[in-house]
Amino acid sequence: MNDSEQHVITVSVIDDDPLVCQAMSMILRDYSQGRVSVVSTSTDGATAVRNANSEHPDVVLMDMAMPGIDGIETTRRLRALRNPPHVLILTSLNPSNTVERSVEAGAEGFVSKTDAPEDIIRRIVGICEGTPQFNPASQRQLINDLSMQRPQSRRDEARALLDTLPSREREAVLLAAEGCTNAEIAGRMFISERTAKAHLSSAADKLDMGRVQMARLVERADL
Repeated sequence: MNDSEQHVITVSVIDDDPLVCQAMSMILRDYSQGRVSVVSTSTDGATAVRNANSEHPDVVLMDMAMPGIDGIETTRRLRALRNPPHVLILTSLNPSNTVERSVEAGAEGFVSKTDAPEDIIRRIVGICEGTPQFNPASQRQLINDLSMQRPQSRRDEARALLDTLPSREREAVLLAAEGCTNAEIAGRMFISERTAKAHLSSAADKLDMGRVQMARLVERADL
């Protein structure tokens, strides 16, 4: 047995339900064959950070929904410690963007409270070996979150383009996208038809788009 195999991984369990902390501690003790030792449990984020600062666990199993600071903010604070632990999010992963926000805070993997004990232990060992640990549920949610962000990103890009226009030109483009004629745009904006046409022409030059393309841009901006 080499040194890495002999090393006992220290774990801190964080969950607002003491019964979950107790059950997870028993699972890690009974199924890890001595490879994992639970050094503490906490039911809130502030206590978790204090414990980690003094105990220096290798891994923290982190619940998401807790009183006070939630699991994502607690993860951020843990990862900012001088000797930061690895963080595995312990969750059902129901809220949208949970995975992405957790990763941004410094989490390196996810386990479900309903995962098999062997899978939980395997992920704890894996994260200590430097391998990010995503269970199938977290992988699916990350894919869903990213696919939902793409339309939002395109919307934000379209709005940013429209915001580069002077306010009157932007107003003319929005009215044109509604299907208004130059005369109707002039009437709505209380300007001459010639000025309305000039606004649209200037906006088209700035955006390097034709009238149809500008209408599609407004549609993408969802204004």
